[in-house]
Amino acid sequence: MTKRDYYEVLGLERTATMPDVKKAYRKLALKYHPDKNKEPGAEDQFKEVSEAYSVLSDEQKRAKYDQYGHAATDQNFSGHGAGFDFDLSDALRTFMSGFGDLNDLFGGNAGRGAGGRPAGRDIQITLKLTLEEVAEGVEKKLKLKIQKPCSTCSGSGSSGGSPPVTCPYCKGSGRIRQVSRSFFGMVENVGICRNCNGEGTMISSPCSACSATGLEKGETTIKLNIPAGVSQGNFMRLRAQGNFGPRGGPQGDIIVVFEEEEHRYFERHGEDIIYYLQVSMPLAALGGEVTVPVLGGQAKMSVPAGTQSESLLRLKGKGIKSNRGNRRGDQLVKVVVHTPANLSAESRKLFEKLATQPEINPHTTDEGFFQKLKQHLFG
Repeated sequence: MTKRDYYEVLGLERTATMPDVKKAYRKLALKYHPDKNKEPGAEDQFKEVSEAYSVLSDEQKRAKYDQYGHAATDQNFSGHGAGFDFDLSDALRTFMSGFGDLNDLFGGNAGRGAGGRPAGRDIQITLKLTLEEVAEGVEKKLKLKIQKPCSTCSGSGSSGGSPPVTCPYCKGSGRIRQVSRSFFGMVENVGICRNCNGEGTMISSPCSACSATGLEKGETTIKLNIPAGVSQGNFMRLRAQGNFGPRGGPQGDIIVVFEEEEHRYFERHGEDIIYYLQVSMPLAALGGEVTVPVLGGQAKMSVPAGTQSESLLRLKGKGIKSNRGNRRGDQLVKVVVHTPANLSAESRKLFEKLATQPEINPHTTDEGFFQKLKQHLFG
């Protein structure tokens, strides 16, 4: 599918400044974020605007894009380096880096509760997952430190149950109106009352245990049911399970960002995994059965006779469960033919004898060989 122009995706002119790029991206990313927009096609649009932002927000990438267009993001383009396969996990990582702190996403804890009480701050943690856990999904129990209501004053912030008093500056509204004169006439500004921090009330007799915050240190245990197929950078938001707000304010959220641990044997590519199998020259030539590790155990597989180095063999359904249905990826086995470096005298004699056999030596002028080689390398 043909990609749209990145400037068109973000609704920008090519002369747009970096603040313009960020402002346009924030607006569109919030609109199409998968946690907020469940309409068909929203996820694709979210990935599209995130991909555009990842290029246009980087001065070097943007300069190359302005000169070469989408060719600058092609993996074969000499001026760009690595390939550019942008998926949902990349889009979510771009979203989190573009917004900085996750505390203010979607207005989750930026507002105030009843009575103007500020909400508690979000808690952001990173949770490492093994590839086995990613492949099948897993349930996790985590113990976290949080701010909870003060046990001395029951979270009110007042000593001895004394009631709060109305703020004399804002008269209980939590807002202060200021009128100033400007070139355009009288201008009225409304802001949060700094005397009561927008709550409208003040503590007349502060609790000595919590210094009128209504909070103390505590712990909580959360249970996560993590679905199979999550990727590096995906995150899970637990609404209203984070820190309590001061003096009865609503709880913030807990944001769990997933990180994949590097596996001993496997590389992950989406829902597929790759295993590198080293085989001897005789096994590659004659074929045979081998045992290879798979997620959660081992499996037997056949190596066909005449297998070439870097050939790909497939173990169907031995990869990672999809988080979008019941399908499962495959395990790809990449064959690496081992060439012995230190031969014994007996082994050397055997290789010297083999070297005289015509079927052992490759025919460097064989056109069929070059056709197969080009197909293998370039598809």
